[in-house]
Amino acid sequence: MSPSAFTRLPSRRLLVLALAAGLSLAAPAMAQSTGATLRGQVNADSAPAAGARITATNLATGAVRSAQVNADGSYLLPGLVPGQYRVVVQANDQRDERVVSVAVGQTATLNLAVGGEAETASAGTAQQLDTVQVSATALVETKTSELATYVSNRQIEALPQGTRNFLAFADTVPGMIFEQNPGNGATRLRAGAQSANNINVYIDGVGQKNYVIQGGITGQDSSRGNPFPQLAIGEYKVITSNYKAEYDQISSAAVTAVTRSGTNDFSGSFFWDTTNQDWRTAREDERGGEKTRSSETQYGMSVGGPIIRDRLHFFTSYEAKEYNSPKDLVPGEGLSVADMPAWLADQFGSTSVPFKEDLYFGKLSWTFNEANLLELSFKKREELGVGNVGGQSAASFGTDTGVDEDRYDLRWQYSSMDWLNDAHLTWEDAYWSMAPVNFGNGYQLTDGSSNNGRLLFRTGAGDGGLQDKGQEGWSLQNDTTYFGFAGHTLKFGVKYKQVELNTIEQQPYNPQFYYDIAQGGQVPYYVSFGSPVAGTDGGVVRSTNKQFGIYLQDDWEVSDRLTLNLGLRWDYEKTPAWSDFVTGADVLTALATQDPQAGAPAGQTYAQSLAAGGIDVAGFISTGSNRKAFRDAWQPRLGFSYDLSGDERHVLFGGIGRAYDRNLFDYLQLERTKATFPYRQLAINSPGHACDVALAGCVDWDPALLQRDYLMSLASGGQSGREVWMFANDLKVPYSDQISLGIRNAVQLAGQQWNTSLAYQFVDYNDGLLMLFGNRQPDGSYFNASGSPWSNGGVPGMGNLILGTNNLESRSHSLLFSADKPYTAASPWSVNLAYTYTSAEQNVHEQNPAYGWFFPAGGSFGGAWTPRHRLVLSGFGDLGHGLSLSGKLTLASHLRRWDVDGSSGYETIRSFQPDGTIGFKQFDLSLARTWDTGSDVKLKVRADVLNVFNWQNWGGYGINWRSGEINRWDQYATRTFKLSFGLDW
Repeated sequence: MSPSAFTRLPSRRLLVLALAAGLSLAAPAMAQSTGATLRGQVNADSAPAAGARITATNLATGAVRSAQVNADGSYLLPGLVPGQYRVVVQANDQRDERVVSVAVGQTATLNLAVGGEAETASAGTAQQLDTVQVSATALVETKTSELATYVSNRQIEALPQGTRNFLAFADTVPGMIFEQNPGNGATRLRAGAQSANNINVYIDGVGQKNYVIQGGITGQDSSRGNPFPQLAIGEYKVITSNYKAEYDQISSAAVTAVTRSGTNDFSGSFFWDTTNQDWRTAREDERGGEKTRSSETQYGMSVGGPIIRDRLHFFTSYEAKEYNSPKDLVPGEGLSVADMPAWLADQFGSTSVPFKEDLYFGKLSWTFNEANLLELSFKKREELGVGNVGGQSAASFGTDTGVDEDRYDLRWQYSSMDWLNDAHLTWEDAYWSMAPVNFGNGYQLTDGSSNNGRLLFRTGAGDGGLQDKGQEGWSLQNDTTYFGFAGHTLKFGVKYKQVELNTIEQQPYNPQFYYDIAQGGQVPYYVSFGSPVAGTDGGVVRSTNKQFGIYLQDDWEVSDRLTLNLGLRWDYEKTPAWSDFVTGADVLTALATQDPQAGAPAGQTYAQSLAAGGIDVAGFISTGSNRKAFRDAWQPRLGFSYDLSGDERHVLFGGIGRAYDRNLFDYLQLERTKATFPYRQLAINSPGHACDVALAGCVDWDPALLQRDYLMSLASGGQSGREVWMFANDLKVPYSDQISLGIRNAVQLAGQQWNTSLAYQFVDYNDGLLMLFGNRQPDGSYFNASGSPWSNGGVPGMGNLILGTNNLESRSHSLLFSADKPYTAASPWSVNLAYTYTSAEQNVHEQNPAYGWFFPAGGSFGGAWTPRHRLVLSGFGDLGHGLSLSGKLTLASHLRRWDVDGSSGYETIRSFQPDGTIGFKQFDLSLARTWDTGSDVKLKVRADVLNVFNWQNWGGYGINWRSGEINRWDQYATRTFKLSFGLDW
């Protein structure tokens, strides 16, 4: 199992030379992923209008951008802030004028003509305009190789929702899944067969990647909070594959969003919405009884306007959440409350947990001349809630969780006639913390089948531990677009980031005592706890990471029909906490000692037992100088689009590329924290669980064990029970190879224009970080006679062996279909359909695939946690008289569940299918009424009904393999009514 590095891409020297040549063309710059590009052809009297000047004026802010028309009549206006523009071209004393809207990250076509027959835009026939009071033509991007879909501000405002998380609307995009964990309320966004950790969200061009903990973006690990105030989001774009070379630290989907800015008009808005237990249908465990008190309240406001008209504008927003959410408390393993000890009976049923979040955003935009734009923005996020409650965890067992995040972004954009420079200087300070609600001893009731058994219920002080994890540091991103070469748009950029990653992990902090229900649950038979090692920092790890990225992108218009997107990027990151780590001498001594397990031949060391099981432990022993940061993150990204019809109504597109993500520091730091704050275990000689007190790791039952100081004294100076975590010396970085092929169509149906897309997508994910159980028997076997590999085979004199390798893999084949009828002033309704068929598999059959406890080397391929079929149908429309209606239907097939069949040995991994063919179904409706008071103030009242038909959905499924009974827990929201009030001015 010794990891080995290998190079998958040829001729790195040529790639380096190509990048160096690209960077020599102009000053480096930052990713312009949010800026829109307007391009097209200008004709004067049916001939190219060479030398004509084209000008685009932002109708909201007065900002002006202009460009010269090339000799062949083509023009390009990149880096436009998404919004509505008056586009004017003048030639031969004549002019053509249009009003159009461009979206975030869009490259749209607008052909113009002066003195002759009018040309057409990609959205349809443009109009000759005489006044500002017009409806803008929404341009459609078709000639791109990206597998991308836009989420408009109107969708965000109109569609029903419960969380006010702007990412909730990303599931209107084929291939995307927005998840809200019914157990802890945490929200995550993921795509295909990969986890939420593999996405990245770019806000105003700056990545929000979480380098330490899970969730993909900062703050989203086990949090029901929102990553950004929804009022501050203008619109966003979701790219599920074939993103261009400017996108970094990603192997799944990219979300690029643009924030709102102040305009030349003072404006603002206020909202307040609420619901409570009286406005929802009873949950399954509340039938026939009183509903658990619960409430959800959200409120906020935004204000924006001019400081200097056409030059300097401001925008601010604030949003808050105050939740009190119900949780189900049920016995595990399919048992009933009647099976539990009588003194626990009053702890089952329902309880509720609180949550509070505050979100702030502010932005200054200064256009001090046509060539220069300066922006300064900040975001602040504060939240506190209670987690780890529900299912088999009592309220007392919970943990307090918090998020504190501050981000600042200073942006400078400079433009000239043939190039655009966009630079960002950023600072981030984002932390997630956790602490037990109560301090003391935890009570865990099990079936007594092993040391920690199968959990039936737990109460007392929780095992959440003390944790404080986050990232803080600065970055400089710079990106240049050069369009002086005919037919070529070149983008090249560089990013340098220095960020300190910090973790404090003392887990488990509260001792956990395990009780056997068969023995009455009165005397513990096992205890686990954490204790600091003398002379160490006790679970504190810091790492000053340096990141560097560079890329070159050429969007080449080979002809008026064929466009090639050719990109290459390279990324590098150094993590000193991993590379400088030195394996302890005590571990080396233990590996070289005689294997103490029964049956081990005399003279056979534990390292030799590992070798018999395929583990070359030398590949995991670090000297502090034999680990090097991964240097092979070369990422070619190639795509094409071909206009079959010549008018952008039928466009074939596709691409192939590689994208590298990163290894989460929350995993890498375990090699250090587990050595300084080890996990201790003691067997207790008690009825039904006899052990030999003469051996290490076994003690007689004594009530003094319940006293923390006495318990800690038993572990002082000893290594027994300490887990040994060892990571591969040649760790690589996870990546995905992506292939897609599809066709976009603009079709007329019943007099309405529909935009459709049908695409095939293949994603092959490799080198994901996977923690494997390293214990081996003397003959190298993984499982012992009783089935469980946990009870013995660990490092002599210590505890279990955990190995970190790049063994996690998944692959998915998807068919993605979307159909969109856009909202227009003439046709004030919209429909969006997103259907995804996915055939996916991964080599670890667990919902959190980072841990492959039951697989010696990563396991065999099987089902992934991705529904085979998923359909999202949404839409909204005006009913007249200030009324508007919207709806959203979500259907998904069941996930096939995988579990260990302990009834026939732990080596047996089996799957089961929950009852029913549809695993998730929900239909939401919203009805809103707007009153214009006649004084520039509009009053809004809105009613949302979530889960209109009260369909039952469950997040947790388990099976009792002996009886075949499937039990369910963590019920999703029942039918809920929510009332909202708002003001716009």
